[in-house]
Amino acid sequence: MHIDILSLFPQIAAAPLAESMIGKAQERGLVTIRSHNLRDWTTDKHRTTDDTPYGGSQGMVLKCEPVFAAVEQLRTAESRVLLMSPAGRPFTQRTAEELVKVPHLILLCGHYEGVDQRVIDHLIDGELSIGDYVLTNGALAAAVVTDAIVRLLPGALGDAQSAPDDSHSSGLLEFPHYTRPVEFRGWRVPDVLLSGHHAEIAKWRHARALEKTRRIRPDLLAGQ
Repeated sequence: MHIDILSLFPQIAAAPLAESMIGKAQERGLVTIRSHNLRDWTTDKHRTTDDTPYGGSQGMVLKCEPVFAAVEQLRTAESRVLLMSPAGRPFTQRTAEELVKVPHLILLCGHYEGVDQRVIDHLIDGELSIGDYVLTNGALAAAVVTDAIVRLLPGALGDAQSAPDDSHSSGLLEFPHYTRPVEFRGWRVPDVLLSGHHAEIAKWRHARALEKTRRIRPDLLAGQ
């Protein structure tokens, strides 16, 4: 899998993705992640990537020229181009499971007041949002999306069952976890987890996951 991230601040996305399991996935050749500076596709001496909006408004808008030039150079027949934007489709675990099947992703990071509408109308394949809030730039969002996708690649996590057991993968929040010691300050690990009875442990975990989801995120149960 290949992921290209286009940003005015490429290191914001690149730095966290070089660490931990995502960094190891790159070292093992499971994925190639490249963060590019949009200024590399400018043609003027000032490397201009943004300008004031027509019609008058606060802030700056990313210009068409460098964005089109960058995407058109990187895009292949297997690419999907997505703009990170607070106005985009909500990014969920299901979205990550869909996108991990795409051989090449190009993530365009919005900045300032956004991008020229012609980029949205004629260049990208869709918009993604990681939540109903606004960040200073889309590079942070691109790093989040990339992390969520890459960890689903076979071999990216140490245990093949880790991703399917995560919160949201089953439609429920994840069940509680415990480790040594068995007792801490009078709080004891539930006996069922010490029993070695796998069927009962699975039953307990499902019940706790359902209980937790009902308490914290009842909206996830609405369609069940």
